[in-house]
Amino acid sequence: MKKNLLKFSLLLLGFLFVTTLLNAQDEKDKKPEGYKFTIEKQIKATSVKNQNKSGTCWSFSTFSFIESELIRMGKNDYDISEMFSVRHAYADKAEKFVRMHGTINFGAGGAAHDVTDMIRKYGMVPEEIYAGLNYGETKHDHGEIDAVLKAYIKAIADDNNKKLTTAWLAGFNGILDAYFGKLPETFTYKGKTYTPQSYAKESGINPDDYIEFASFTHHPFYSKFIIEVPDNWAWGEVHNLPLNEMMSVIDNAINNGYSVAWGADVSEKGFSWKNGVAIVPDEDKSDLQGTERDKWEKLTEREKAAQLYTYDKPGKEKVITQEMRQLAFDNYQTTDDHGMLICGIAKDQNGNKYYLIKNSWSTEGKYEGYFYASEAFVKYKTMDIMIHKDATPKDILKKIKL
Repeated sequence: MKKNLLKFSLLLLGFLFVTTLLNAQDEKDKKPEGYKFTIEKQIKATSVKNQNKSGTCWSFSTFSFIESELIRMGKNDYDISEMFSVRHAYADKAEKFVRMHGTINFGAGGAAHDVTDMIRKYGMVPEEIYAGLNYGETKHDHGEIDAVLKAYIKAIADDNNKKLTTAWLAGFNGILDAYFGKLPETFTYKGKTYTPQSYAKESGINPDDYIEFASFTHHPFYSKFIIEVPDNWAWGEVHNLPLNEMMSVIDNAINNGYSVAWGADVSEKGFSWKNGVAIVPDEDKSDLQGTERDKWEKLTEREKAAQLYTYDKPGKEKVITQEMRQLAFDNYQTTDDHGMLICGIAKDQNGNKYYLIKNSWSTEGKYEGYFYASEAFVKYKTMDIMIHKDATPKDILKKIKL
């Protein structure tokens, strides 16, 4: 009897062990549900570009926006040079830096209005006319360029210099010419001769048609103010709106066929390029440090894993308020990290709202250069937006006296 009982017990244990192993394997084989998106409205855009190792997202994102505008206007064959505006902006930054005795920011960054300013002042050219790759590379790599330019301009603006020479600007432009190539005064494109100004004029893009919005409480709503971020070297102004109205501007634009140039913070903990989503999880973990993809990739795999959330399915997100936005801006948790393009509205499998975002980090990533930012993320981490003035609701235009 005891032997039979022992045999039965061993058989039972064996059965339970095998069952446990099989169940564990089944659990292991189950794939996470993940995020499933349905696009409800999408604005046409040109191909995804690659800013690579350069801090020029402001130019890539805004020209992506301009190219979408040209598609909307019935002009589908534009591929505009980002580096033409970047090269001009470096020179303008240098002059301002020197006039301010080296007391303002000098770097690669910028804002959407830098592009419209450069178009207004200097025009624009096709990508094939001015790629800005005159330094032996096939992709943009501005590490050396930025270091050389900064060292040069700091030496010029040094307080020990009693008087500026007449050669400093020519020297600075000589460095720009060496790396980016000389600026074309005229060029032939598709059998027609242009100047940069005539090419911009023929495109139909009017820089004065575009306006910028932000949403912060340290300035009165419906007023204009110079947004206080280091990369706003041109001291460009934005119109200040309450949060709900800024969001209504974005939605009105997309739903009426207009894309949105989007300045935002992507060093946030809920941003996952690998998973193609940007969210604001309803829990707290340590923030990522740094800006843009290059600094993200400098994190070790362990650091990334420690700071990322699981993205196996949509979860609860924080409810974003005007006060939360302001606090994050005031304490440096929201910074002017990255420029991108909002070109659609989507929903996940639970009916939650997202925005379709076109990036400039090549076609890598889960969605081939695009990702989805939740409504909460856009509410929380938007620095500013640029749209065509016709995409603005009429009641808001009235409030800002346009």
